[in-house]
Amino acid sequence: MRAIVQRVSRAGVTPGGRIGAGLVVLLGIAAGDDLAGAERLAAKVARLRIFEGDDGRFDRSLQGTGGEALVVSQFTLVADTERGNRPSFSSAARPETAEPLYERFCSALRGHGVGVETGVFGAKMALELVNEGPVTIVLDA
Repeated sequence: MRAIVQRVSRAGVTPGGRIGAGLVVLLGIAAGDDLAGAERLAAKVARLRIFEGDDGRFDRSLQGTGGEALVVSQFTLVADTERGNRPSFSSAARPETAEPLYERFCSALRGHGVGVETGVFGAKMALELVNEGPVTIVLDA
């Protein structure tokens, strides 16, 4: 499971939700990922200290700022580009496996006190965001 986490001042996805200050989480789920991994990754995202404190250092997390998360499923994050010019998505989890893991990740993030908005799993979506900083972090479960 891989997450691309971007600190934002605002973001929205159509179809789906909108948030103010917080994090956009692009979530890629690979074959073999499990519920425990989804819960670990959600905890890591909730506690990731990438918001500035009073001294300008990265000292605060979503939990500490009261920020929200916009979670968008993105199977392309697990693409294999080793051979040729066309990415292979054979390592991505099948939708019937990935969707419950996506939902578990969102639920676990909410369990850490984070407000969560989502895109629509499996839909073609348009994502708009204002990356604050810019700050972008790659997390693997």
